[in-house]
Amino acid sequence: MKANELSDAAQRTLATWHHILERNAMEELDPLLSEHIVFRSPVAHTPYLGKAAIQLVLKTVNTVFENFRYHRSFVSEDGRSIVLEFSAEIGGKALKGIDMLRFDDQGLIEEFEVMVRPMSGLQALAAKMGAQLASATGMLKGNSNHSVPG
Repeated sequence: MKANELSDAAQRTLATWHHILERNAMEELDPLLSEHIVFRSPVAHTPYLGKAAIQLVLKTVNTVFENFRYHRSFVSEDGRSIVLEFSAEIGGKALKGIDMLRFDDQGLIEEFEVMVRPMSGLQALAAKMGAQLASATGMLKGNSNHSVPG
């Protein structure tokens, strides 16, 4: 049985994603994102739309997670999606999760969804992210009068 592979463009995007993540340089994420990017958080019912929202959320979570690392990955049959399994800690609470990325035809990320377990880790994540992003709620909900805090 042949292993599924991402398209060449998606593989380049993913390699750049890992490099950006290592440096917490989410301001460099823009060229990797589709104009129609959708981000689904494990702690928010409504998806976040747009590049500014995803950059803010990912930059913040990258400062909140301790000992973050990816373990395994799974590629979809069509080669346009990947699931990245990760582990991290928040305030002594261990958690595991997955990042599910879907790429468009040009290899840009068009969907980014995160799932986290167990509940205690998810609650710690929600509390810490909520405190960090309290001032950006309007921007995350799509209110164009708010900008990404510096």
